[in-house]
Amino acid sequence: MFLFAKEQKEYKINSITVGGQPGAHPPLLIASMFHNKDKILKDRKGNFDRDRARELIKTQEKLSASTGIPSMVAMVANSAEEARIYIDFFLETTDMPFGIDMWMAEKRAQATEYVAQLGVQNKFLYNSITPWDKDISGQVKKLRDLGIQHVVIQAFDDKDQTPEGRLKSLEQILSQGADGFETIIVDTSVMNLPATSFSLIANKIIKEKTGLPCGGAYSNGTHMWKASKEIWGLDGFRTMDAVAQAMSSVLWSDFNFYGPIVTAPRIFPAVATAHILLSTLVYHEIKNIPENTDLPIRRYFSDFIEKLEAGAARK
Repeated sequence: MFLFAKEQKEYKINSITVGGQPGAHPPLLIASMFHNKDKILKDRKGNFDRDRARELIKTQEKLSASTGIPSMVAMVANSAEEARIYIDFFLETTDMPFGIDMWMAEKRAQATEYVAQLGVQNKFLYNSITPWDKDISGQVKKLRDLGIQHVVIQAFDDKDQTPEGRLKSLEQILSQGADGFETIIVDTSVMNLPATSFSLIANKIIKEKTGLPCGGAYSNGTHMWKASKEIWGLDGFRTMDAVAQAMSSVLWSDFNFYGPIVTAPRIFPAVATAHILLSTLVYHEIKNIPENTDLPIRRYFSDFIEKLEAGAARK
């Protein structure tokens, strides 16, 4: 169920490993900052609560260090000028990798030029090359000229919204030159909570066919379900969010855009728990737990692993 016959690609984004066979590495968790309604924002001119932003980043760093789950931040900006302010602040605050979340390709390109000027391409995840971009080959050329190494490709087909349609979309984008980057990770486009399953199946199909790391913005499915707060209240919403994102991380996901960074204290424990269960699911299939000290199961249940290995040795 979990082991792929196809060799699975593993990439390094700065010091973070993403990809590989299920269970080999904890999934990369990518937070959002400076999104609409983010309480640290004062305006869209680059004014924000720097102390609180720094506190949120440091909290994520601590959770990442304690669980072994790697992390980074995608910063939302409406203009290149705004993005520059966030990038400068982030680089002053942490060594984590980062991305810029901008819908308009032209503005995204301007922000990316600033990343290249700073010479921090090794820490930067370009988010993203999409099927809606008008000139994918031109965009790819510009990114290559800027020395961009790590990119997200968003896979989705408006006319075929099945998992197979996502594979077809990915192949079309790769054929326009997007296959030439050092790191390629595939966002399988979560549209709503129940349709998240289509993205997870697409993860499996794409990993089987290409070996590329796959994942998604599973927070899209949970945070867009506004009625959940009316049905279950805030605690119910938080539970639903953590469960959906944890479950998604088990099903062939190498990374997760998990939503607002303020939710890190519930998402990291949820995903760590899910990955512990994934580790034993994989063990049942291949009779091995990878020698990776960052795995949550090795962080928290080393005695259990010793018993498993001792029992296997006796047999």
